[in-house]
Amino acid sequence: MTGAVPDGRALAGVRPSGRQLAWQAMEFYGFIHFGMNTMTDREWGEGHDDPAAFDPAGLDADQWITALKSAGMTGVILTAKHHDGFCLWPSDVTAYSVSSSPWRGGRGDVVAEVADAARRHGLRFGIYLSPWDRTEASYGSGAAYDDFYVAQLTELLTRYGPVFTVWLDGANGEGPNGRRQVYDWERYYAVVRQLQPDAVISVCGPDVRWCGNEAGATRPDEWSVVPRALRDAERIADRSQQADDGAFARLVRSDDRDLGSRAALAGHEDDLVWYPAEVNTSIRPGWFHHPAEDDAVRSADVLFDVYLRAVGGNSCFLLNVPPARDGRVRDADVAVLEQLGRRIDDFRGRRAEAGATVSSGSPGDVATAWPAARAGRGRTPWRPEGDDPLPGVTLTFARPRRIEAVVVGEDIAQGQRIEHVVVRGRGDGGWLPLAEANAVGYQRILTFPPAEVDAVLVEIPQFRDTPVVARVAAIEARP
Repeated sequence: MTGAVPDGRALAGVRPSGRQLAWQAMEFYGFIHFGMNTMTDREWGEGHDDPAAFDPAGLDADQWITALKSAGMTGVILTAKHHDGFCLWPSDVTAYSVSSSPWRGGRGDVVAEVADAARRHGLRFGIYLSPWDRTEASYGSGAAYDDFYVAQLTELLTRYGPVFTVWLDGANGEGPNGRRQVYDWERYYAVVRQLQPDAVISVCGPDVRWCGNEAGATRPDEWSVVPRALRDAERIADRSQQADDGAFARLVRSDDRDLGSRAALAGHEDDLVWYPAEVNTSIRPGWFHHPAEDDAVRSADVLFDVYLRAVGGNSCFLLNVPPARDGRVRDADVAVLEQLGRRIDDFRGRRAEAGATVSSGSPGDVATAWPAARAGRGRTPWRPEGDDPLPGVTLTFARPRRIEAVVVGEDIAQGQRIEHVVVRGRGDGGWLPLAEANAVGYQRILTFPPAEVDAVLVEIPQFRDTPVVARVAAIEARP
């Protein structure tokens, strides 16, 4: 690995924060888009809708959370305020909130109900607070609106317990003839760090990177070490949705497919950051519930494919599930979430029992046992010798197995080190190629047509620094 530019050890020296490590381990969590738009059948409300329209008589936060948990989610993010400015909590700085609605007699608090339900069911809670506000009169005035936004942010971060993320949307549809606010992002970040130091700041923030589309599409290789310029909030906002035209939700760009290979990082060696990706999409065509889309819920098969590519591609998966106007998630969505959860549990449950050994050079080299090959967090990862030219992990089965996937994970507390991984299976014809990839990171799930083998070899021919492998597992095909 000598002579490469940029220097691999320097790239491997870029490490995640504690909050980023905790976030990555969540893997899969939910989005709840709910608010005035739900009542008016809109995606982007224009603001100033009559608060009397908000009256979800059957609102049941426990039903929402139970549905998300059935899919295997670990957290939930609520749209406490979308672009229309209507607040789902009784804010002290605006009357445009649930306190002016007939719901719960004007004494309700959706944020509190969802936060409490999440805690009851063991899910972590997160906040979405749109910087764009189409109702607030101070929007576009500069510091006065920043004061307003910070006041709302402070309310949300001090009243509802621990928050795992503050999700800052980049959408801003105000054009040259409309009001335009230049956000004081650094001030917003400072408030989050002070009030919720364990929370990641996502999308228009320094901790979690938007994958670049809302379709659930993923890159062939997702790198967590990228140029600092990708954290520029204004750049993110420019690439975010600019109009409520319905097309953006399935738009996938191809101009940023490689963000972190050595070639992509050339010239940025002195200005790199750990900025991991989140893949976000909706279970329906829209983000808010629309009755006309009740027959357009994406299938469990489609969502499971997104899950494999996201959670199995060094990203976290954020799936939106919008409750309907009566305050309940529709039966069709609930059914798909339950099916998705069963698919994920089934996939995890098909890990093939195997003995694991580690070796160098080739399958015939002397191997030593590695009992923690399939270890989760907190167990001993494997680090080969520093001069090992071809580290490998071999999983050996007691009898031939039909294998359809291999899971590989790095100990990302030590950086993202693996640059290429090759998977082979041992069958009647010897060692045969099954799959290969470049980036690994927190977790890579490599799928391939089922192959009957009695052993699987995972080799690492390219790396930035000595690999630190946290886990390796083989997944059996369905009978």
